[in-house]
Amino acid sequence: MGRERSVRWVVGGDLSEVSHRLARHVTALARRSVKARGRFRFVLAGGNTPRELYRELAEEQPTFPWRRTWVYFGDDRLVPPKDPNSNFRMCRESFLSRVRVPTSQVVRVRGEMRPPSLAVENYANRLASTLEGPPPWFDLVLLGIGEDGHTASLFPSFPQLTEQEKLVALVRRSPEPPRLPRATLTLPALTSSKEVCFLTSGEGKAKAVRGIYRSLPRGSFRFPASLIAARAPTRFYLDREAATGLPLALQRKGGRGGQE
Repeated sequence: MGRERSVRWVVGGDLSEVSHRLARHVTALARRSVKARGRFRFVLAGGNTPRELYRELAEEQPTFPWRRTWVYFGDDRLVPPKDPNSNFRMCRESFLSRVRVPTSQVVRVRGEMRPPSLAVENYANRLASTLEGPPPWFDLVLLGIGEDGHTASLFPSFPQLTEQEKLVALVRRSPEPPRLPRATLTLPALTSSKEVCFLTSGEGKAKAVRGIYRSLPRGSFRFPASLIAARAPTRFYLDREAATGLPLALQRKGGRGGQE
């Protein structure tokens, strides 16, 4: 099970509002990380939800330490980088092509490699070559939440949830469309971060949010997102529709709530 930890719930009126709040938090965290350690290691989420966040981060050019930022991916479909289903393509179009992150510091999943297991092995080796010393290796892991409570490509009841040694796992066939093979960071990798932030929106996520809330602080394999813990309190950024899965006291617009 996941590490016991504290949680912070940040609720906004809509996705634009919570994306703006999260962008400010990410920028401040990046600047602190660079000041303390000389670099910021940032794991990106895929899907459509973080697009607005990424566009906001691109607008932080003057204050964001992009040249000291290393970028990784929580998961990706094993397709070529220009494929419409590629998380790397989405991130590149949303903001990576507009910011000054050195190409050598963008560690993507090479989904064009075949067989798929080779792409997973390659990503794991490249992670290991850039992550020195004991954990926590990452400064921030950004994640989303699926309607079934999955995060990255860690799905309920899938064997990848029990992986304890490897940093990267292969999902041979996704249970949701498009049903493509995927590479995903494992629980040991995702929890090796100083901080974890979730960003989710929409009424369709409310049931998963309710399940995650009820399973904390220990977490449940029924809701893989509930198993991700960091050194700092885990932060959930939700719009008002997704937050309907929370108790009323945490649903106040603009409210922040704690859970120990």
